[in-house]
Amino acid sequence: MNAPTHAPSLTRLAAASLAGTAVEFYDFLVYGTAAALVLGPLFFPSFSPVAGTLAAFATFGAGFVARPLGSVLFGHLGDRYGRRPVLLSSLLLTGLATVGVGCLPTYASIGAAAPALLVSLRFLQGLGVGGEWGGAVLLMAEHAPARRRGLWTSFPQLGAHVGFLLANGTALALSAGLTDAQFRSWGWRVPFWAAGLLAALGLLLRRSLPETPEFMGLEERSRLPVAEVARRHWRRVLLAAGAVSVSFAMFYTVTTWSLAYVTAERGMSRTPVLGLIMAATTLSSAAGPVAAVLGDRFGRRPLCVCGVTLMALWVVPMLRLLESARPAAVFTAVLVASLALTPTLAVTASYLPELFAPRIRCTAAAVSYNLAGVLGGALTPLAATALTPPAGVPWAVGAFLTGVAALSLTCFLYLPETRPARVAVPATA
Repeated sequence: MNAPTHAPSLTRLAAASLAGTAVEFYDFLVYGTAAALVLGPLFFPSFSPVAGTLAAFATFGAGFVARPLGSVLFGHLGDRYGRRPVLLSSLLLTGLATVGVGCLPTYASIGAAAPALLVSLRFLQGLGVGGEWGGAVLLMAEHAPARRRGLWTSFPQLGAHVGFLLANGTALALSAGLTDAQFRSWGWRVPFWAAGLLAALGLLLRRSLPETPEFMGLEERSRLPVAEVARRHWRRVLLAAGAVSVSFAMFYTVTTWSLAYVTAERGMSRTPVLGLIMAATTLSSAAGPVAAVLGDRFGRRPLCVCGVTLMALWVVPMLRLLESARPAAVFTAVLVASLALTPTLAVTASYLPELFAPRIRCTAAAVSYNLAGVLGGALTPLAATALTPPAGVPWAVGAFLTGVAALSLTCFLYLPETRPARVAVPATA
């Protein structure tokens, strides 16, 4: 079906990009919730509880390992044939893989084949999500007016929050409405099955979206974008990946590791913890567009540096509050952490595309973002779980997060400002 040629409204584009990103991240994050709660004993029953959680988070990490590969695959598609095909194919792949996880037999039924299939489907999920971010963000970045690009590109970033709320909301409803035995038997599968319906709705919203004007205006397209990126732009890609990594680290500390920590290690009940994390994430998501507007006004890099600094300063208080296992303390820990990462997370969607020229932008921006996901998202739940002591405040987890923040801050200091009102991106950037 051909894309329409009329100019679309930015509101319609924002709704379609946010909805699709929310579906993709729902698919990806519902796995993280399941990994924290039930996948260990179901797919790795011969392990101890801690080892089973580690194994479940290892399969969680497999999706992040696949994300850079997905960004290369779909980035090539986006830079050679357009941003629009990426939006449709990445969503379809992720949705099918997520439904597949919900249909998997457990270890008790098919033995070692169960975790092997789980890892395979998680890998396919990661491939799809690796392409989704680049397509959705460029849809907005390349349609939006330059001086309001930060605001409009913040809407697909909100998809991560909406996807998380959908994933945890479904898990919360099932956890509250089912017995523990029912939830472990079949209830955990329902959020994965729901991904099929959500993916179909996302595809319906995206099927008539137009191609971006910047892609249509390219005089010459890169024949092999990944080779061009690796040859000419590898330093900037690595700096951008390192810079963004702390946002992933803090996001998955809050949404995944903290859930496992306060329930398995500190003895809190699963249902109220899910509710507390959801409430805090909902409140913090409203700050995203505000931070993006500030990025349009004062520059991308100052907002990012501010966010990294706030995250680093909050690590120690956050861990003390989580260790107390009191509902008010856990809510405060998650809320402030979510607010601290918002400036960096909100501005990333405008900052990364502006670092690269349109001919290789889909590949370069997506690879940067998803390499950051490997460092900050894949390693953090694993490292945090392994570093958590049986009693006391998990200071080693704090040291890990502080180290990631220091890496990000250093990388931001070596990256340029890109706000169009101040700096024009060179054609060879």
